[in-house]
Amino acid sequence: MINQLMMIITLVSIWLSLTMALIVLVSATHFWLKNSNTHASLKKLTRYPLITLVVPAHNEAVVIQQTAEAILNMNYPAEKVELLLFADNCEDETYKIMCNLASKLDYQQRKIKVINRHGTGGKAGVLNDALKIAHGEYIGVYDADAMPEKNALYFLVAKALENPQRHVAVFGRNKTRNAEQNFLTRCINQEIVVTQRIQHVGMWHLFKIGRIPGTNFIINTEFVKKIGGWRNGALTEDTDISFKIMQSDNLIALAYNSEAFQQEPETLKSYYLQRKRWAKGNYEVVIANFKHLFDRSNWRVKLETFYYSCTFFWFNAAIILSDIIFVSNVIFLLLQLIWPSLSLPFMFSASNIYIAQVLFFNWMLMILLYLIQISMALATQFGQATTKQIWLALASYFTYSQLFIVVSISAVTSVTLDRLFHRDGNNWVKTKRFND
Repeated sequence: MINQLMMIITLVSIWLSLTMALIVLVSATHFWLKNSNTHASLKKLTRYPLITLVVPAHNEAVVIQQTAEAILNMNYPAEKVELLLFADNCEDETYKIMCNLASKLDYQQRKIKVINRHGTGGKAGVLNDALKIAHGEYIGVYDADAMPEKNALYFLVAKALENPQRHVAVFGRNKTRNAEQNFLTRCINQEIVVTQRIQHVGMWHLFKIGRIPGTNFIINTEFVKKIGGWRNGALTEDTDISFKIMQSDNLIALAYNSEAFQQEPETLKSYYLQRKRWAKGNYEVVIANFKHLFDRSNWRVKLETFYYSCTFFWFNAAIILSDIIFVSNVIFLLLQLIWPSLSLPFMFSASNIYIAQVLFFNWMLMILLYLIQISMALATQFGQATTKQIWLALASYFTYSQLFIVVSISAVTSVTLDRLFHRDGNNWVKTKRFND
């Protein structure tokens, strides 16, 4: 009876997850069909507010010069850009490279400030320090490895000015700049394309819910001060402040034409450490905001809390249970070759035909929706929708996608132990950079 109940809960949970994913996919598809013939135009803005761009950099000598130069060369009035370069507790040549860049003849008339920081708080600490000295009407953030496209800032500002009272923050899209490096980076590239072009677009188009990414976004300076800035030491300061914005009943708007190219992990170790940090940070944010499901918070906060809770807890657990059911039945099927009297542990009746049919249908639905998501996302990006990418998607489903289960279990275990033993688990593990 318990085994059958586990199967029913698992299957219903996964079907609910697929339903939510399908709703977001339909919303994103409608958005892209609606905007497929829209040409990006660079009309003169009604005004060009001063923007303070912040680049937090911890031992980023490999990539910092390329990123800083890309920022300084963006298509936005030079006198309206203030650039704050933070060498945060660096032990390499990052600070020296920043100083050399700022002293170049081409940039001597630009508003550039290089700060050799020795504070605490991680990236959130850097952003809070920047908040104290920023002169811009908006603060923008670019990670040290995130090279913005030439018009990235223009599109962010244009979206903010559409409704400056509600659009207190605007975010763009991020793309993988080292996608062709190896199998891992190709899989990460597909994941990011789906996240950016399906999930983010679908949630914004249908619910006007946006999520600040770690890079390529702007936020109103006075508003950030009003809500107390970023939470020092937060592993995912972007998710944390996104909830604060939604709680204020303001919007995080999507500027889908704004793009930045960031470097992704090229080794499994780097990938694991990065994604574990992200997962832990998101779990902590979900736990901290779970109470909003039952208080008087606005509906966007409730929906986002429910979405995150389902994604990171309920549906993850259902997928793990589904894998346990599948593996257990396969093992017992093999053992039946030796001991025919053995019965399968997970069945709906004395025969295994029903469970086999249901599980097969369930897994086919998951794979089909996975492929449709990737195909739709790739179709919206020039040069990505190829037969090679479909084969990669299939290979990724049975390999790369399963890594998230390992990361999730590890992150949940770590968060649980942090709370049980009252230890500080917010240790920032830097993602290793590589020469392009």
